[in-house]
Amino acid sequence: MAVFQWSGKTPKGIIESGEVTAATKEDVIAILGKRRIVPTLITEKPKKARILRFGGKIKDKDIVVFTRQFSTMINAGLPLVQALEILSTQVENKIFGKTIAQIKTDVESGLTYADALKKHPRIFSELYVNMVAAGEAGGVLDTILNRLAAYIEKSMKLKKKVKGAMVYPAVVTGVAVLVIVIIMLFVVPTFSKMFAQLGGTLPLPTRMVIGLSHFIAGIGGLVTLVAIIGVIVFITQFRRTEKGKKISDSILLKLPIIGALLNKVAVAKFTRTLGTLVSSGVPILDCLEITAKTSGNKVVEYSILDVRKEVVGGKTLADPIKKAKVFPPMVTHMVAVGESTGALDAMLSKIADFYDDEVDNAVSNLTAMMEPLLMIFLGTTVGFIVIAMYLPIFKLITLIK
Repeated sequence: MAVFQWSGKTPKGIIESGEVTAATKEDVIAILGKRRIVPTLITEKPKKARILRFGGKIKDKDIVVFTRQFSTMINAGLPLVQALEILSTQVENKIFGKTIAQIKTDVESGLTYADALKKHPRIFSELYVNMVAAGEAGGVLDTILNRLAAYIEKSMKLKKKVKGAMVYPAVVTGVAVLVIVIIMLFVVPTFSKMFAQLGGTLPLPTRMVIGLSHFIAGIGGLVTLVAIIGVIVFITQFRRTEKGKKISDSILLKLPIIGALLNKVAVAKFTRTLGTLVSSGVPILDCLEITAKTSGNKVVEYSILDVRKEVVGGKTLADPIKKAKVFPPMVTHMVAVGESTGALDAMLSKIADFYDDEVDNAVSNLTAMMEPLLMIFLGTTVGFIVIAMYLPIFKLITLIK
């Protein structure tokens, strides 16, 4: 897979450009064709050499602290270059410090702050760069930086909630499977040897458990392990393709409980990102393009790009959002009210706050529901194994009596 830079014309004759990850240029043409874009130029983006660095990964928390401190310094009247120089020496992360020093050098050489940030896409997202550019153009950089810091903090909280919802069931399931495997590999074989010495026909549940134990201890365990690894590798590789990610994201959104949670997360992220960009003075078409790229879900991304095409054609934002199935009716109505009253950014922020609370409730409900289900699964499985192992002993006691 490689990253291709492209430019092309829409059916309206508007020139657009961007980047897409694909295997070949033909795949890029096919992807653009689905968006009804006629490519005029497609070039493979040169790969940057990986440099081994020490000092730790740059986290969202580092960017939040830097953004808030930088905003305070700008608001206090410090020159841009001086503020960057101070921050480059006082940040804890050494890699981040070197990056800030490089940005300071670029600003000194005549680049705008936004253009200097653009040279570090792995640290500063397109959303970050565009908001900074809007802040520089409007002379309100300190205000924009505060909004950015607040946005990143809320995004971090949202990400933490989703991870918490996924990690807990995964850990409990992992422990349950580990307990069962240990019983099958070490406890059941001991009983099996004892029953073999006694002779006679064992009850059906006991034979089932012993058979499963022999399967796991023998080649069956290796086959199962290889199959699990194979499935994980296949899913990982499949999700690296454009089509694969779209299919898997579509399946995830349709899942009974997880799907509803992911949908709420997507709506919260969409409204929060769009509201922050609109309130910062970024043009609406750029807002939609950036929001699509940062959605984290291909189904939502394509829906937002479809909305953007409709807006380019002269429609309001609410009408195409209504057609997109990923957005609930409440979002459509509130966006329509926001557009008609001229307070779209405030309305989007209210929707984002509402869906943040909805995600909180969904995570709490999911955790509360998964806990007893996992306990029932573990209790039933271990209970069945214990009963199956003790059935022959009960039978033997009866015979002795």
